[in-house]
Amino acid sequence: MATEQQGALLWEPPEELRERATMTRYMRWLESERGLEFDDYEALWRWSTEDLEAFWGSIWEFFDVQGSYDEVLADASMPGAQWFTGAEISYPEHIFRDRPGDRVAIRHASELRELGEWTWDDLREQTARVAAGLKAMGVERGDRVVAYMPNIPETIAAFLATASLGAVWSSCSPDFGARSVVDRFAQIEPKVLLTVDGYRYGGKDHDRSELIERVQSEMPSLERTVTLAYLGDEGDWDEAFPPTDEELVFERVPFDHPMWVLYSSGTTGLPKAIVHSQGGILLEHLKKHNLHIDAQEGDRVFWFTTTGWMMWNFLVGILLTDASIVLYDGNPGTPDMDALWELAEQTGMTCFGTSAAYLAACMKSGVEPAKGRDLSALRSVGSTGSPLAPEGFEWVYEQLGKETWLFSTSGGTDMCTAFVGGVPLLPVYRGELQGASLGAKVEAYDEDGNAVIDEVGELVITAPMPSMPIYFWDDEDGEKLRESYFDMYPGVWRHGDWIRITERGTAVISGRSDSTINRGGIRMGTAEIYRAVLALDEITDALVVDIAQGDDAWMPLFVVLRDDAELDDDLKKAIAKRVREDCSPRHVPSEVLEIEEVPRTLSGKVLEVPVKKILTGTPADKAASRDSLQNPEALDYFVELAEERERQT
Repeated sequence: MATEQQGALLWEPPEELRERATMTRYMRWLESERGLEFDDYEALWRWSTEDLEAFWGSIWEFFDVQGSYDEVLADASMPGAQWFTGAEISYPEHIFRDRPGDRVAIRHASELRELGEWTWDDLREQTARVAAGLKAMGVERGDRVVAYMPNIPETIAAFLATASLGAVWSSCSPDFGARSVVDRFAQIEPKVLLTVDGYRYGGKDHDRSELIERVQSEMPSLERTVTLAYLGDEGDWDEAFPPTDEELVFERVPFDHPMWVLYSSGTTGLPKAIVHSQGGILLEHLKKHNLHIDAQEGDRVFWFTTTGWMMWNFLVGILLTDASIVLYDGNPGTPDMDALWELAEQTGMTCFGTSAAYLAACMKSGVEPAKGRDLSALRSVGSTGSPLAPEGFEWVYEQLGKETWLFSTSGGTDMCTAFVGGVPLLPVYRGELQGASLGAKVEAYDEDGNAVIDEVGELVITAPMPSMPIYFWDDEDGEKLRESYFDMYPGVWRHGDWIRITERGTAVISGRSDSTINRGGIRMGTAEIYRAVLALDEITDALVVDIAQGDDAWMPLFVVLRDDAELDDDLKKAIAKRVREDCSPRHVPSEVLEIEEVPRTLSGKVLEVPVKKILTGTPADKAASRDSLQNPEALDYFVELAEERERQT
């Protein structure tokens, strides 16, 4: 795709938005309180990544973090940076601070529940109940509480209660299989399991009682399981967490005290248990949600997610602002692809957060979000999870209006934030992320470790951030953590994505660097090939891998067809033409094969690397954990194909 097409200007922030943005207020505060004046965002970003102590110290002061500290950054090593030494803080204390009790904190809906609301008084009361109950069960600082629960308000109350005690939280979505749950939770030896009896998805009920029994039997550290009646009426939640007169008390903990454990996707081997600190997440989310998402009083922020994806943790962090949040549990395509847009109208949503895959699905399905609906409150759309194609950018502006602020973001579970993405003071260009986040020294490295501009390179972060993992669980010497991020460039975080940073500071993410296709010296992210292929109406999904075979290479493209389409010679020629013209002649696939569905993780990521491993002889159970997949049966095709290719050689 031509760069000039990709970089067309789609939106500029109106003067009213610039004036009311928290980013603007922060810059004026820096000038009046610190004597620091910046002409534009680029200058502010440069300062934020070059003078880390001054920047992160200003975030602490600007957002009035409760507590004191000795040094902002006592050790800047990566890994091993030491932030805000001597500080003792509480993440949930800042969530509840100065909240009007009668103001709505959470709006929520699901396939099992009608739209409802929790005020701040409701959230505080429910959190106090769970905290008192957990305390009565003997949960103390450092103990682990795990949740096999959906994206509902009770889950948020349980998390905040856990953190208020200084205990450590971890969650999985109820659609995770038993093996996947045990692979995650058993690593951290939890004391208490919180669960639901079942859930509804796509109109179908899923009882989880037998699975819960199996999970319990494989986690000997468990002392108590509490079940919330969600699908049926069997549960002891109210008995375990009865109403209480006890005040909600916040135990302050050291800045680097663990708050939650997130997990890598688990597509290869045991998922890595990534531990984040209360202080690191507090500072990062105060910065990200206030300055970059610009969540303010009156805003109603939604992100479609489950509790098994970092975006759930990210969404909870919006409660650090004066905005409220919107939750949804269920299939976004039930009863049809209009479901979430209906929710947007019903809740007066101001920020609609979702995945690039969902926006692409809406586009393919011919959804018209604003047709017959009042979406006048909606001022921004956020996209993450995978690169949003330039056509996706255009679709949002065509459907939701030229005044919409579309911020595509990229980050990861590893830091529970986005490194590049939304900046309310910057324009939006077609196919490009607005800019690097404050405090995130994002660069593109070539193969020799040199920073490059307007060239595709490895996404690296060359200065520490507070929300970097404090460690991986059960990785005492830090070897797994170093191997994951610091092996390629010692002292520099390598994230595993391809990025191109433009002259104007915007960014283009083109897929995972470990699944990138390099043909004849031309490196191409798989996202660029998908963008070309999915532009054809006959194709609804695709997966491509590049497999070396001696001096030659086999690059098959696997496509999912529309119901009435046929993979005939004409369509194959059309695919080759699109890839040749939009990507390069060298990236035309060796052959095109039809599949029923693309294998994806539970968070929607395409299994490119595991498929590549299967096709090169790795047993399927070693290439990917089936319990971590949305559609594990989708791997069977590739196993059979690998066996067939083996017989032919």
